[in-house]
Amino acid sequence: MPKVGVEPSLKDVEQALQAKGYDVISLQNQEDAAQCDCCVVSGQQENMMGIQDTNTQSAVISAQGLTANEVCERVEQSIKH
Repeated sequence: MPKVGVEPSLKDVEQALQAKGYDVISLQNQEDAAQCDCCVVSGQQENMMGIQDTNTQSAVISAQGLTANEVCERVEQSIKH
């Protein structure tokens, strides 16, 4: 199953992704993001942990204004592409 990095403040998103069977890790630094197929951030801080500067091919999804289920849908879409 794909590995998804989730910002620590998004516990509801983390739980929803785990319920769908995703391998979820907490995003603590740039190295964590580099290991993931997709990253979910709160969107409340621009350039959280410098993720925009990371040399990673993974998608970065902003959870701002979205429900946990909407975030899960976007994660699924990004991983399928």
